[in-house]
Amino acid sequence: MTMRLFEHIENLWQYMQLNHHIEKADCIFVLGSNDPRVAEHAVNLYHQGMAEYLIFSGGFGRLTEGVFDQTEAETFAAIAKDLGVPADKIILENQATNSGENVILTAQMLGKLKLDFQRFILVQKPYMERRAYATFMKQWPNAIESATVTSPALSFVDYFNEDIDLCMALEAMLGDFERIKIYPEKGFQIEQPIPGDVEESYQFISLRLSAYR
Repeated sequence: MTMRLFEHIENLWQYMQLNHHIEKADCIFVLGSNDPRVAEHAVNLYHQGMAEYLIFSGGFGRLTEGVFDQTEAETFAAIAKDLGVPADKIILENQATNSGENVILTAQMLGKLKLDFQRFILVQKPYMERRAYATFMKQWPNAIESATVTSPALSFVDYFNEDIDLCMALEAMLGDFERIKIYPEKGFQIEQPIPGDVEESYQFISLRLSAYR
C-alpha cells in the first residue's frame, strides 16, 4: 500500500510540472510562495544570463501569513540581493495574496514603470508550475511573445523538509490540482487536460490523506 501511494504521489507531482525548455527572456517573474528555494532558483537563472530583470510578486498568503517577517516579495528580494543580484535589476510587487493577483498587480506595476516585457520566465514551486502558467496565460492583460515556467528540480521525496513537512506539501499539491480542475470555468485559468490516471492518483491520495486527518 505504501509503495502504491508513493507511485500515485509521484504521478501527480510529475503532472503538476510542465518541463518547459527555458530560453532567454526579458524578465524572470517569480510568483510568491513560502519556499525560499524558488527565489534561489530564480537567482540561478538570472546569473546564467536568462533575463535582465527579476520580478518578485507577493504579499502575505495563506502559507506565509504569520510565518514570514516581511512580504513574500521582500523576503525573496533579500535572498536575491544576498546572492549578488543588483537592486536596480529587481522589481517588487508586494501586495498580491494569490496567483491571480500576482499576475494582475505585476502587470499594473510594469505599466506604471513603462516596461513592456514580451518574454517571460515564470518561476514557482514544482507542484505549482502548471497552475502558475495557466493563471498567467489567462490573466496577463497584454500581448506577449512567449511564456515558460520552471521550478527547482526536486522529486517529491526530496522536496519536503523541516519547514515544509510531508502533509503540508501533499495538501498544498492536492489543493492546486483542485484549482486546475475548477478555476477555468471561473475564468481564472486556461483549461488544462487532465489524464485519467492523474485523476485516479488524486482520488487515491485524497482518500488516504483524509484517513490520517
